[in-house]
Amino acid sequence: MVRYYKSYIGKRELEWKKELGDDLNWALSFDNLTEKERTKHVHRLHPYKGKFIPQLVEYFLDSHTDEFKKEAFFEPGDIVFDPFCGSGTTLVQANELGIHAVGVDVSAFNAMISNVKIKGHDLFNLHEEIRRITIALKEFVAGKKYVAFEAELSEALIHFNNQYFPSPEFKYRVRRGEVNEMQFGKEKEREFQKNFESIVAKYNIIIRQVGKSSFLDQWYIKPVREELEFVFEQIQEIRDNDLREILIIVLSRTMRSCRATTHADLATLIDPVFSPYYCKKHGKICKPLFSMLSWWDRYSKDTLQRLAEFHRLRTATFQRCLVGDSRTIDIFQALNQVDKPFADFVLKHKIKGIFSSPPYVGLIDYHDQHAYAYDLFKFERRDELEIGPLSQGQGREARESYVEGIAKVLRNSRNFLVDDFDIFLVANDKYDLYPQIAQKADMSIINEFKRPVLHRTEKNKMPYSEKIFHLKGK
Repeated sequence: MVRYYKSYIGKRELEWKKELGDDLNWALSFDNLTEKERTKHVHRLHPYKGKFIPQLVEYFLDSHTDEFKKEAFFEPGDIVFDPFCGSGTTLVQANELGIHAVGVDVSAFNAMISNVKIKGHDLFNLHEEIRRITIALKEFVAGKKYVAFEAELSEALIHFNNQYFPSPEFKYRVRRGEVNEMQFGKEKEREFQKNFESIVAKYNIIIRQVGKSSFLDQWYIKPVREELEFVFEQIQEIRDNDLREILIIVLSRTMRSCRATTHADLATLIDPVFSPYYCKKHGKICKPLFSMLSWWDRYSKDTLQRLAEFHRLRTATFQRCLVGDSRTIDIFQALNQVDKPFADFVLKHKIKGIFSSPPYVGLIDYHDQHAYAYDLFKFERRDELEIGPLSQGQGREARESYVEGIAKVLRNSRNFLVDDFDIFLVANDKYDLYPQIAQKADMSIINEFKRPVLHRTEKNKMPYSEKIFHLKGK
């Protein structure tokens, strides 16, 4: 009852059920959680499109999560499998709950994110390496003329914005219809461009890179590109592979925030931005980044804190994400090559079930979302192995290929599962494909849980739901 009243006194629940149906399971909305709880410890170590919140995993893996839940599908000591591991949410939560977990992902970069999250780390030496690299970066930046350039540009922007976009008065005027926001914003953007060009000329700053053949060429301002490559060189000097991988993740997270784009387009890149622009998100003229130092400093400290938080919760269980194609991979053999004790454990006990969120048909190109990391770190791309990529669309052939692909994953997974397995798949099945998938995999959907998705990264905030399909063998 308390949870009901916390949910806008029940108003939002009623509105969403009116839009999406009374079968909406509001207990799975987790609307009582803060943003900090939804992104706790290592779950926010690196951005990732399409991941589910950790509480959803907890609900189905932990028999003590909800007092109204009648069944317990997994117990401490069981093994759970995620064939679409992504950024490792299932693996992390399994560890926290004392459950062993193995994941598979076609993306080598995704596997690195997952494995960095669930490993135990030498946090003292990590702190020392971060300190060393940060000092080196500060010294590298200190000798550059764009430091004075950006300081003068920032001062000019503050003066200009105070004059034409005073806060909160400007936003009040926009809401009252006294000013056409976009027309006025574009007009002032053009006006400030003269100031910007004058400051660029004064310091003789080179902003654009010469080449456009790679992602790094196209989406980074020249000074930022130089800093990225400098830090990567520093990371490559580290002998400890574990520390090196953590810092690659920190640098990748920094790279994502430093792309030459507007604040509103970080998730969906449109066009590179190399000069100040009117920012609808902040209601003023903003500028692209000319240095990554502040973001590197922020994310390296945040990473240390999040790893320390998870370290206090970690259990002595096995977790590992393998790089491979879940349609064909031999989990026993692949695991044996990288973690023989875990491989022996899985071979002896077998996997109790699956909790995973397969890719949605025609929605995301999973390699492209981290194109900057593949470009700098030279990971092997395996785009052709993605199931249901955005590039193939959502037409009939794409849907048929998707059905066959997911069914193959389930058929292959059965080779490693106990006889009485439980499979939970999170999907927005707007094309009603999962009954076909279950049939092709010789499985039955025995239950469906329809949950509201309240917190989305997309700009569209209309009521939206997804289903958790519970499958068992026929």
